Amino acid sequence: MVYEFEGRTEKEAIDRAAEALGLEKDAFDVEILETKRSGLFTKGYVKIKVHTNQQTPQESGAETPAVSPGPANPLGPAFADPAAQNEFEQKLIDFLDGLIRCMGYPGTVTVLFREDRKIGFKIDSEFSPILIGKKGKNLDAVQLLANIYAGRLGREDIRIILDSENYRIRREESLVRLAYTVADRVRESRGSYLLEPMNPFDRRLIHTTLNDISDVETKSEGEGVYKQVRVYYRGGRG
Repeated sequence: MVYEFEGRTEKEAIDRAAEALGLEKDAFDVEILETKRSGLFTKGYVKIKVHTNQQTPQESGAETPAVSPGPANPLGPAFADPAAQNEFEQKLIDFLDGLIRCMGYPGTVTVLFREDRKIGFKIDSEFSPILIGKKGKNLDAVQLLANIYAGRLGREDIRIILDSENYRIRREESLVRLAYTVADRVRESRGSYLLEPMNPFDRRLIHTTLNDISDVETKSEGEGVYKQVRVYYRGGRG
């Protein structure tokens, strides 16, 4: 299910979503749609879109939302042994290993990190550039399949993150630099700039990076998963 909420800050919007849905904050994914800084005569706000596969108390017919603390993390501490620690992890490793072999680009799959409701896997392969693909789209596609498979194993509560050659970190650093470069450009031109289509994680990083720049605002545009972020000078949407 998809829901939209607003707040004066990202935290306030997320808090409102958790309270309204009766879910823990880590039970849903957050996509920032729009941010607006406060001014002399206007109040700032953050608009978010919430994605969740879990049934809310309202949908189940409960009279009042009851936020469950959830089970203890079954995946162990972060940055632990890269080998599988349980059957779930082993099945994911076997699935990913078989998938990339069927694609014709074999490699070695290990656990990268373990967090509450999130686990990362790393692919080491001589074909890593192909597996990553342009702008990480191939890696995103394999990651999506891994999350679908995790759901079929009954673990919709666990989010799977896939990386290779530290692409995620390098991509994040690149996007932060891009965000600041574009912000400088729109401040000079007093106009706007539309970025290339990005996945929800990349768009959220752009929004968050520029959230503290008082005279620059951001907004997602388009339909589907790969939307575009428009960065514009707050004095006018050129």
